[in-house]
Amino acid sequence: MSAARALIERYYDAFNRADWEAMLACLADDVAHDINQGHRETGRETFRRFLERMNRCYREQLRDIVVMVSVDDARAAAEYVVHGQYLADDDGLPAAHGQRYVLPGGAFFDIRDGRIARVSNYYNLQDWIAQVSGG
Repeated sequence: MSAARALIERYYDAFNRADWEAMLACLADDVAHDINQGHRETGRETFRRFLERMNRCYREQLRDIVVMVSVDDARAAAEYVVHGQYLADDDGLPAAHGQRYVLPGGAFFDIRDGRIARVSNYYNLQDWIAQVSGG
């Protein structure tokens, strides 16, 4: 198994166990995080705050994860299905009352010196909103 594939699998394994410290350990100090349909945040500590918000508002498990890696181990991509529950209101989104959702998603990664230097996450926000709004 390539080092990049092992890194991405370790990252998602930590996510599914809600082991935020193990997940953060996979990231470069200056990690660039492209939030779905949002802006770029930079830095491991900023990512930590993102995880804290996500942990407060959502309970998620990723299933059917497929990891793809470039030949040089410098880039990777993953496709997965999110199985989640919306626990607490998130800014600018519908009210939360325990709604469940299933949503395909994906991510792209840059890898540098054995750590994730960029993660760009993608999913269909309108599909998610329809699911949690009962539409």
